[in-house]
Amino acid sequence: MNNSDGKRGWAAFNRRLNSPPGFRILIVIFVVAAIVFSGVRLLHYFRGRSIMDYKLWYETGKRVLAGQEIFFLHFGKYDFMYPPPCAIFLGGASLLGQAGLILLFVAINSAAWFASVQLAVVLAAGESRAKSAWLYLMPSLLVIVYIWSSYHLGQSSLVLLALMLGAFVLLRTKRQISAGALIALAAAIKAFPAMVIIYLIYRRYWKATVSLVVALVFLLLVFPAPFRGWERTWHDLKQWSVGMLKYTPVGVAQRPMRSYTWKNQSLVGVSNRLLRHVDADAASSPHEPIYVNVADLKFATVNAIIITVALALGILFIAAMPRRAMRTAESDALEFSLLVLMVLMVTPLSFGYLLRS
Repeated sequence: MNNSDGKRGWAAFNRRLNSPPGFRILIVIFVVAAIVFSGVRLLHYFRGRSIMDYKLWYETGKRVLAGQEIFFLHFGKYDFMYPPPCAIFLGGASLLGQAGLILLFVAINSAAWFASVQLAVVLAAGESRAKSAWLYLMPSLLVIVYIWSSYHLGQSSLVLLALMLGAFVLLRTKRQISAGALIALAAAIKAFPAMVIIYLIYRRYWKATVSLVVALVFLLLVFPAPFRGWERTWHDLKQWSVGMLKYTPVGVAQRPMRSYTWKNQSLVGVSNRLLRHVDADAASSPHEPIYVNVADLKFATVNAIIITVALALGILFIAAMPRRAMRTAESDALEFSLLVLMVLMVTPLSFGYLLRS
């Protein structure tokens, strides 16, 4: 087959893919993939095999319903490390039983995956229905392994992505209050999306900023109170803060063994791994220590370098941002993409299942 035949064949394939039947086939593929990913998790449960973090979510939910401690040391670290409102959500889900909780979570994961694809297309193409099917297909293909890991591990990354993309779409349509509330909800599930408040302030999204703060205060203090009581709610928040907002030469938060290993690809993890004499595979057991550092600097010096690099990245980000009068739908899409990447880089713990964002 010569080059012209190949071009004609590719053009014909593109026409079929971008036709209404082609879009319907993509939807069928998505549904099949979501059912398979979900079914494997349920099958593992019914066969008595490991269900990864789903077990922790169920046990945490049961502890909430029983009025027991959520954040406590177990083998030197917290088992459950998410903000207190997330535990309240799990309390409701655990009422369904363990199988019901897994079914609910994989269904939410599938809905978040679908929503993320749709919202990403809206941001990239400026409309809800893009003409090119590749905009729907390629992002998922590129990170399909990480999407599977979200189902496999029982992680919330797809949900966080859908919430953040939804917030960005709302910002672009000038619905700032709803956007701030979505970011607050994401931060109540896993804390690091709260860093977006810096961007909101810089871009003068004042309504979104106030909405984020008010909604987050509500989710952290008011929302749990009917279930845990005011005193226990404050105690939960204090215990979580003391245990999770911690950064020492030994580790970050409640991940002392994994903080500086190859599993953590954040700026904090990479800098400590390359610039200090720390075991790059400490989470594996048993194993021989592995060191990949190119220098052996003091902890304070490494932190100074981290802050400098973070500030430099922030300045480059700001320099690349167009002025308000020059903003377009396309520049906003690029800006929001860079913002997500910045948040993932700067957050102290950034494991593989977060990288799909």
